[in-house]
Amino acid sequence: MMKGLFIFFLMLLIFASCNQTKKPENKSAGAEVITQKSQQDSINAVAVKALKALKEKNYQAFAYCFHPIDGVRFSPYGFIDPTHKHVLAKDFLEAIDKNWTLTWGHFDGSGEAIKMKVKPYIERFVYNEDYLNADRKSYDEFIGQGNTINNLKESYPQLHFTEYYFKGNGEKYKGLDWNSLRFVFKKHEQAYYLVAVIHDQWTI
Repeated sequence: MMKGLFIFFLMLLIFASCNQTKKPENKSAGAEVITQKSQQDSINAVAVKALKALKEKNYQAFAYCFHPIDGVRFSPYGFIDPTHKHVLAKDFLEAIDKNWTLTWGHFDGSGEAIKMKVKPYIERFVYNEDYLNADRKSYDEFIGQGNTINNLKESYPQLHFTEYYFKGNGEKYKGLDWNSLRFVFKKHEQAYYLVAVIHDQWTI
């Protein structure tokens, strides 16, 4: 009888020991999930601020989202020209204040230089749709697929991005009038900021 009780208690101790070794693994896995979710939530929060500022044409608030050191590179199409410089927030706001005409790239088809003031450029090549209420939204995944080379991942390796997509009038233009806006983010002192604002659409 005593021998049977001894074996029973020994089995209970082994079972309890096994459970204790498994708990740290589960806790660690849970911590990773929380960290990943927190990162995506932080990026999405900055993206929403930028979209709201653009919708309200509050360019001061939009500039607050710029990376404080790198600034932001604007691209009118999905292919990012590596020769285009990043614009710092102060230079962006000064260009608006002084009504400067800037060169943003080249028009699809004609190849002519895109020389526009900041506000008209934003209205045509940034917030040309209500992206705050886009048809589809994504995180680190592309939605709009056109005939232009998409080199975002090559231009900004290991950085996270969001995309906001409108499918357009499928019946009238057979889906070729879709539009996308992509934001690329970089971390600075525990916060995320914009380093690229990319408009994409079907090109000739």
